[in-house]
Amino acid sequence: MTDLSGKVAVVTGAGRGIGAAVAHRLATDGAAVALLDISEAATKEAVQDIEGAGGRAVGIGCDVSDETAVRDAFDEVADRLGSADILVNNAGILRDNLIFKMSTDDWDQVMAVHLRGTFLCSRTAQRWMVEKKWGRIVNLSSTSALGNRGQVNYSAAKAGIQGFTKALSIELGPFGIRVNAIAPGFIETDMTRATAQRVGVDFDQMKAAAEQTIPLRRAGHPEDIASVASFLVGEDSAYVTGQVIYVAGGPKA
Repeated sequence: MTDLSGKVAVVTGAGRGIGAAVAHRLATDGAAVALLDISEAATKEAVQDIEGAGGRAVGIGCDVSDETAVRDAFDEVADRLGSADILVNNAGILRDNLIFKMSTDDWDQVMAVHLRGTFLCSRTAQRWMVEKKWGRIVNLSSTSALGNRGQVNYSAAKAGIQGFTKALSIELGPFGIRVNAIAPGFIETDMTRATAQRVGVDFDQMKAAAEQTIPLRRAGHPEDIASVASFLVGEDSAYVTGQVIYVAGGPKA
């Protein structure tokens, strides 16, 4: 198992779903974890779960697209837990629509949370990591980076995160900082359920249809992503950086 004793991890979008599962796993691995979400209240249940299991966690409200909010949040993490050693950029939103129906706000909001947020959090965290000559950054992309109908904004943002990951790994590698990305496929979360509701499809039917296209014949779970994040921040992946790992129950990319 990954040993993160003495390390401080920051996970964005950590109030539920993949973010909460990643935060819980890193805490189980021994890290003190800061859970960032749009409001502190959104992190309450996840923080209680971690603490109930014997871990150390704090919840912090932060809009990752806001430069000042990001700086203040990471300063608060440093004050309460210590400076960040590990960053998992997971925060994300959906504003799906076909392009002729997509508003400029739908485009801008998705880019702001996914791309700007990943940039702001990474830029802020790396200054401490560079000083320590040690750091781990994991960015959440998606199989939608390969293209998905009704998601030109989301697909573009997730593809951008892959390019960002590769470029950042080149810049930060000399400082002992590894940067990788995870691209989940169909994962059972509140977000995928909300997608089904938004398009007027029964979730169980949508899930069953998706599973028929997945070689492993099952949908993924947040814990499937959390286990890969644990691997990427641990020493078993010591020579892995600049990579995009598709966790989708079958081959992608």
